[in-house]
Amino acid sequence: MTDEELYEKALMYGRNALLWRQKFMGLLPEVQRRRLYEKKGFGSIFEFAFKLAGLSEEQVRRVLNLEKRFSNRPVLKKLLTEGEVSMYKLARVASIVTSQNEEALAQAVQALPQSAIETLVRDENGLNGPQIELKSVRAHTLELNNELTQRLLELQGKGIDVNEVLTELLDRREQEIEEEKLAIASDLKETHSRYIPVKTKVVMHKEYGTKCSIRTCYKPAEHLHHTQIFALSHVHDPHYLAPLCKEHHVIAHAINVKVGSMKVQNRSGV
Repeated sequence: MTDEELYEKALMYGRNALLWRQKFMGLLPEVQRRRLYEKKGFGSIFEFAFKLAGLSEEQVRRVLNLEKRFSNRPVLKKLLTEGEVSMYKLARVASIVTSQNEEALAQAVQALPQSAIETLVRDENGLNGPQIELKSVRAHTLELNNELTQRLLELQGKGIDVNEVLTELLDRREQEIEEEKLAIASDLKETHSRYIPVKTKVVMHKEYGTKCSIRTCYKPAEHLHHTQIFALSHVHDPHYLAPLCKEHHVIAHAINVKVGSMKVQNRSGV
């Protein structure tokens, strides 16, 4: 057996072990209700779970508490009790689930990795939870070099409104970027190549810098994402491109897969 074969076998066994452990955890609420552990001679549900699957007391408590929290969330509860999704993913979305978003979250926890789930929950909390006063934070951390600071102070000393000057400059910058994007878009041709032309990348960098384009995210951008599904549009229109961090790119593709599936169903009359 080669090293690679040994590794592949270890990987397969490890994945299967995690899956069956997940399935076992899903049984615990029903084991507790029936007090099955007593009938089989175990002193507690914790002893039952430890001896049969090596689970800690904390893990058992988390599963039982999560099942109670999902008492009126049947879709997520089913994912837990049938062991379809890990307890850790379900625990992360428990704080944001509502009757309106339960179905969407159920699809998300099945499709997305843990890191993307963390980002999804953080985004949701940022939109609906306590809001930080970003204006004061950003103003406090804004760094201007000495020369620029001096020039602005000189303008202000002359009675010129520097806010108006800066607003005009920013508006002009946005207009120039939009003109560049329009020029690129007017010359677009359909293509099957996923290579994004350099001039398109340059204008996207000019507009968004190096960070993820999601407003609440400050991670570095790693991917240029087509907000219009490329397989359908076959163009690299800069109006429908957005730089995304790794996690938001995964989330965006999960949404695209769902939308693409719906389009196929609609075409087939399902």
